[in-house]
Amino acid sequence: MEHALSPATLTELRRPRPYPAVSVLTPTHRREPENSQDPVRLRNVVAEAKRRLVQDPAVTRERRADVVGQLDLALAEVDLTHAEDGLVIFAAPGEHQVWSLARPVPERVVLSDTFLTRNLVAARAAERPFWVLSVSPDRATLWNGGTDRVTEARTGGFPLTRDRDNFDAERQERIGDLPSAFRDEDTRHFLRDADAALARVLRTQHRPLYVTGETAALSLLDEIGTVTKAAIHLPHGGLAHGTPDAVWQAVRPLVAAEDRRNVDTVARRLESARGHKAFAASVDEIWQNARQGRIQLLAVEENYRTTVRAHGDGTGGGHLVPAASDDLDVREDIVDEIVERCLDTGAEVRFVPDGTLGDARGIAGVLRY
Repeated sequence: MEHALSPATLTELRRPRPYPAVSVLTPTHRREPENSQDPVRLRNVVAEAKRRLVQDPAVTRERRADVVGQLDLALAEVDLTHAEDGLVIFAAPGEHQVWSLARPVPERVVLSDTFLTRNLVAARAAERPFWVLSVSPDRATLWNGGTDRVTEARTGGFPLTRDRDNFDAERQERIGDLPSAFRDEDTRHFLRDADAALARVLRTQHRPLYVTGETAALSLLDEIGTVTKAAIHLPHGGLAHGTPDAVWQAVRPLVAAEDRRNVDTVARRLESARGHKAFAASVDEIWQNARQGRIQLLAVEENYRTTVRAHGDGTGGGHLVPAASDDLDVREDIVDEIVERCLDTGAEVRFVPDGTLGDARGIAGVLRY
């Protein structure tokens, strides 16, 4: 199952497909006893997707067989023993994908000429992705960081390894002079290459950056680096050859501290917006402004959910009013829809701990004008 969603991957997912492009969404659970029903629920929602394909007169027999086969392949790839909070399956003629999300999704089947990506977009924004670069004299490893884990990122040429003809780690250990490994010209060239490779990654996937390594390595990066020079540095050796869990445990306190600073910054910006009459709150007010592209900063509490339906102009574009989950035209994932719309119009989106927004009740924004 896929976890890391890059901007390029998202762009590819959002392009039009030959009809039908099928999106299957279902909530999943990390722990017992809630997860005991996940396999049954998943089979049922996939069966519903197949039933919809059979009943749709616009789907030819050949294309139906293709997409049903893709759904079966996707179902075989699902690993519910490592489930998170939501599961999304995409299937279209000749292709399928399975995405595991650290954010709940509503149960839904959609047949269209595009995949339903709003939940993936919101999950990516909520995860607050970051990069960790771990360096040693002979290896530079890039880690993809999220809410509660890091995984090794094999992108942009990473991991970079140094030519053993130009580096003798055993000799360095014998002479007991690790800092000297960072003083020779070959090591400077190697770390400069790592900095340049990371710069290329950041041009397409810009995120906060943490760099780990021996103190001597970090000092050298301060001297020769470009993107690494401005990163948050953590003096911790061995992580270039380490495990994802070891890296996560090392950077976790720094990530938590940075999150707290970001939350404080969001709170100050919202308070300033109140004073300048540029503040919006309530899901309906936020939605109206998001549709007009007026949101500059959107703040959402991490577990805020609300079920609504459109009311007013008969076109689905009026005001949003509370609704029960079984109402007609219900929009169970309106928060994810708002997040996607705001990101599409260039807004900054920040997820904050529950209770942070006070009387705004879960969602608030700073307006552009």
